Amino acid sequence: MIPKQAKQSVGQRFLARFRDAGAEEIAPDILLPAGDLLDLYGEDIRARAYVTQDPIRGEMMLRPDFTVPVVRAHMQNGADPARYCYLGEVFRKQDMGDTRPAAPRDNEYLQCGFELFTRDPQADAEVFALFHDALAPLSLTAQIGDMGLLLDAVRGLPLTQARAVALMHHIWRPGRFARLLARFSTPAVARDFPEPAAAWAGMRTEDEMIRRIARLQSDAAVPPLSRVWTERLDRLFTLRAPAPDALAALTDLARDMPAIAPAVTRIRARLDAIAARGIDLSAVIFDASHGRTTLEYYDGFTFSFVAGRAGWPPVASGGRYDALTRVLGRGREIPAVGGIIRPGLVAELETQA
Repeated sequence: MIPKQAKQSVGQRFLARFRDAGAEEIAPDILLPAGDLLDLYGEDIRARAYVTQDPIRGEMMLRPDFTVPVVRAHMQNGADPARYCYLGEVFRKQDMGDTRPAAPRDNEYLQCGFELFTRDPQADAEVFALFHDALAPLSLTAQIGDMGLLLDAVRGLPLTQARAVALMHHIWRPGRFARLLARFSTPAVARDFPEPAAAWAGMRTEDEMIRRIARLQSDAAVPPLSRVWTERLDRLFTLRAPAPDALAALTDLARDMPAIAPAVTRIRARLDAIAARGIDLSAVIFDASHGRTTLEYYDGFTFSFVAGRAGWPPVASGGRYDALTRVLGRGREIPAVGGIIRPGLVAELETQA
């Protein structure tokens, strides 16, 4: 058991490093309006966050992470560009069915983070290098990905807009995504909706039900997605290799999936920028599905540093979340990328070294 003071000491060390990188230290509220978080993540966040009711402020949520309150504060009165850092507790419910003894799954734990709001195209490489250098003594495995690559691939499928939107909505839920893709790849069975003898009843109005039936009948007439496209998508989603090898594979795949070509060009430029900062790309793993099981605001570059211990979450993680700034900025957007380190896990690794 690592004492809380030791975790704080490690956190302060990283916080100082982020301040040296030009970041302003901020301290977002611990108790946040639940409405904004529910709008962003959907009702699924209730299973992971602590929600309470305030008689004046309404439904509130203990801070599940720092990025959302930092973005909200920045979009209200922040400068462009801007750098922020922070250190504090976050609160997450854990899966009681997880019996792995090695998993350090605290309900309350420290996060130390760095967020960069800038239009500089080198920002991804700068943030990744900052975390890479700070964590270098721990010999962690660096992993990267790009959610924009996957979103572009889905947009490029020969699907109706409704089906493409449904797949993109579930891209962060691999199980649901796979089931939906399988359904769209199978010939639909036409459903008969006979005129009911009884009066309409239930929460939906008769007009709503008629429109829904029309949508189901229209979708049933859509031809299935060709197997060649599901195979290409599988090749992309399962791609995991050292970054130079992955880039070569992506370049080949882009010939069959032209929609991902711009994303591949961005990834190549990003890898060049990372290499220019003295980082060995052959030691960086590119995982095309990296970021699919994290919070849903990442829409571009993603990264993590893992210790390779069974049941452990990443020691550090982060990514790009441009769309989140647009949502919280009420239409005003500024490119942003950042990440967090878990000082408790770092303290444990250093104690056992």
